[in-house]
Amino acid sequence: MKIKLVVAAVAIAMSASACSKKEVDEQSAPASVSAEATNSETGLTQALLNKMGETLDIRYSVISNVPDENCDKDASDGRCFLAEIDLTSAIDIDSKDWSIYYSQMRPIQSIVGDEFEIARVQGDLHKITPSAGFKGLKKGQTTKIQFRGELWQLSEIDGMPNYYIVADGLEPVIIRSTQLGVDPETGMEVRPYVTAFTDSETQYKRRETDKLNWATSSVLYQNNLDTPVNAALATNSILPTPTKLTVKADKPAVSLKQGLNLLFNDVDSATVDAALQRLAPIGVGQSEQGIQTELLPLTSSTAAGQYHLDISADKIQIFAADNAGFSYGLASIAALVDANELTVSPVIVSDSPRYDFRGMHVDVSRNFHSKQLILDLLDQMAAYKLNKLHLHMADDEGWRLEIDGLPELTEVGSKRCHDLNEDTCLLPQLGSGPFSDAKVNGYYSKADYIEILKYANARQIQVIPSMDMPGHSRAAIKSMEARYRKLVAQGDQQAADQFLLSDSQDETVYSSIQYYNDNTLNVCMESTFTFIDKVIDEIAAMHKAAGVPLDLYHIGADETAGAWIESPLCKAFVANNDKGVTSMDELGAYFIERTAKLLADKGIEAAGWSDGMSHTRPENMPSKAQSNIWDVVAHGGHKRAHQQANLGWHAVLSQPEVLYFDFPYEADPKEHGYYWASRNTNSKKIHSFMPGNLPANAEQWTDIENLPFEADDTVQKDESGKVTSSPLKQSIGFAGIQGQLWSETVRSDDVAEYMMYPRVLMLAERAWHKPEWEVAYQYQGAVYNQQSGFFTEEMREAQTEDWYRVANTVGAKELLKLDKADIAYRVPTPGAVIKDGKLFANVIFPGLDMEYRTTGGDWLAYEEGVEVIAPVEVRVIAADGKRKGRTLVVK
Repeated sequence: MKIKLVVAAVAIAMSASACSKKEVDEQSAPASVSAEATNSETGLTQALLNKMGETLDIRYSVISNVPDENCDKDASDGRCFLAEIDLTSAIDIDSKDWSIYYSQMRPIQSIVGDEFEIARVQGDLHKITPSAGFKGLKKGQTTKIQFRGELWQLSEIDGMPNYYIVADGLEPVIIRSTQLGVDPETGMEVRPYVTAFTDSETQYKRRETDKLNWATSSVLYQNNLDTPVNAALATNSILPTPTKLTVKADKPAVSLKQGLNLLFNDVDSATVDAALQRLAPIGVGQSEQGIQTELLPLTSSTAAGQYHLDISADKIQIFAADNAGFSYGLASIAALVDANELTVSPVIVSDSPRYDFRGMHVDVSRNFHSKQLILDLLDQMAAYKLNKLHLHMADDEGWRLEIDGLPELTEVGSKRCHDLNEDTCLLPQLGSGPFSDAKVNGYYSKADYIEILKYANARQIQVIPSMDMPGHSRAAIKSMEARYRKLVAQGDQQAADQFLLSDSQDETVYSSIQYYNDNTLNVCMESTFTFIDKVIDEIAAMHKAAGVPLDLYHIGADETAGAWIESPLCKAFVANNDKGVTSMDELGAYFIERTAKLLADKGIEAAGWSDGMSHTRPENMPSKAQSNIWDVVAHGGHKRAHQQANLGWHAVLSQPEVLYFDFPYEADPKEHGYYWASRNTNSKKIHSFMPGNLPANAEQWTDIENLPFEADDTVQKDESGKVTSSPLKQSIGFAGIQGQLWSETVRSDDVAEYMMYPRVLMLAERAWHKPEWEVAYQYQGAVYNQQSGFFTEEMREAQTEDWYRVANTVGAKELLKLDKADIAYRVPTPGAVIKDGKLFANVIFPGLDMEYRTTGGDWLAYEEGVEVIAPVEVRVIAADGKRKGRTLVVK
């Protein structure tokens, strides 16, 4: 009965999904092959294959993450999980001449039984084929394929969609039962083919030491219990928090119902137009009848982004030294406005940012995201005073930017489909399915990118383009190989060689972290650098056309997985001591150093991820360089952050366990996202982040298994006496912080917004404002743990009080503004318990309404202490009363 209900809900959701401005990927087979088509050797017809795809019911289940005696003891520290794919056919299928392709997030160690084989094709693409023991699929009977995979699968989201069935000479067919649906009330993806987790011990524990509790309604209730419901805390609260805010005593609220009457003086109105557009959806427009609002120069300081705001009964004045400051002053008016009453209190605000670099990173390469998503994000970044958009547009799974002269990058590299030769597209990955018209495919045209640049610049936001290399470059490599084959066939060998990125004689065996063995540029080929030079020049030309010079470019540089060792070209390169490289171990550093110099010669600063940047020889790097520190704090991540900041580089904090927004909000297997560094990165945790003292976070955080950890920030030496890590040098600090959205599990714009918001607001809070409760950095070094005591009780109390204000501000004011901007933020899951037959519920952001019902009954407005009979379902309602959050059961 439950399965029928789920399938029915999915069908309703899929029919309603066209109403959403950002839809989940839906695919259907093209009609390019007629239903009468037949494979002459097997007798399979297209009609039969179509029927198999339409009617074959597939269920994916994780049985256990507890390793057993059959795990491969030599792989993954002996860890493995047991999973099962169930096939139930509506027709008899005796033929063995078909295969099912699907994405399996972890490689398979072994298969139980002899009916099927599962082979990994590339990356996460796997192929199921009937084998010697195959007995056929009988109508109405379920055949189980049980297997063990590496490490663990702790989330229902790991079950990727869009399995498809193929047979030689016939068009691939998506298996309908593995397609995603959309929940019509939450707007989120649903996976009817994945069996829900039920056992926290066998399914949701990483290992025996794992102490992280599944975020059930009762766990969330305890987490939220201390946060008071107090809308008054939000009345004069601005996010991000200003340096100083003073409320004018005994002055009545100022009405903005008539809007603002702007006096721009010497300020170009176009430079603040975007900030004014932020006010309009709230209900505050421009009008001659509005309150006089004057923009004036701030002569006391020229600090970037600094502003002074003075709101009185008869006028508003904003003082600033630059366009950003004026925009931020207007943003603070928007933050102060009560969206229902359209009033603000008379206040004086003096404010400036903590960090110059306040960034958000969005990966559009793994799964493509629309230009509209990026434009909407830029609006919200401006509203919350973020100023850097790191746009990740090329990786293994896709190249997303049109480049003049290299059409193959988008003709081939921007889409994935079932072309095993990869002449027309890349191999399917991440559940993209067999067809190139899937919505996870796509790219930005030159006009699109120029529009994004102009839109960002109008909001005082710098766009940082990123095309990852030398690893994470499979899309570029395969596109250039397709170009090579095409030009060789045309007899133009010279042109074919010009931008080639791979050595066809390279027999190196390696595996990247995403299980590719062909995703790394060959750094010993001059054509590789010809390609890089070409791409950078074309991107720079787009920036010039937009009126925004390219002065910062992110090369990636991370996770290069042992490539080149058996490349004849690299062996010769090293043997000849070419470019000063004397061993294979120096090739990675050589690439980054050379590329950074290539950029510097063009007046562009190079940026990269911290692991790749750590391989360089600093004396060979340009004096200016940026490093994004993505090392986990619980694993000693402060050490590399300090080491690279001490080099004088612009170190931007990007810590995964607090700043990766593709991780789950709460520890629940139904929550979206990857989880390799954290399974519960909610807004409260981001708010608690102390970026100015990374190791001090050991006093308040636990690791991924909810276990305490220690951060030793004293001088460390190896056996030879060489210093391996040391504290920050006196007066050295970080350039800023950046939130990250990686897109392996993020398939739609709605899911992207669900993952980013409201966490982006907390990112802005920590990037802009230094709280009084942050532990001061100790340049002499210190050891931090949960007993070290540097984070005093007084500091903890101040942090808690600050969170009360921030949580109430988000619940009472900010989420409604996101609703008005049509942002599909995550409506939180509720905390709830039943005591003596009465229901008590709460929510992380006080002020949001909740509903409850007995299972199958009507939804009723929640009132504290209402009498109920267990079990009860509870959910939270969005600030505008429309969307609903995911339902939890209270027992």
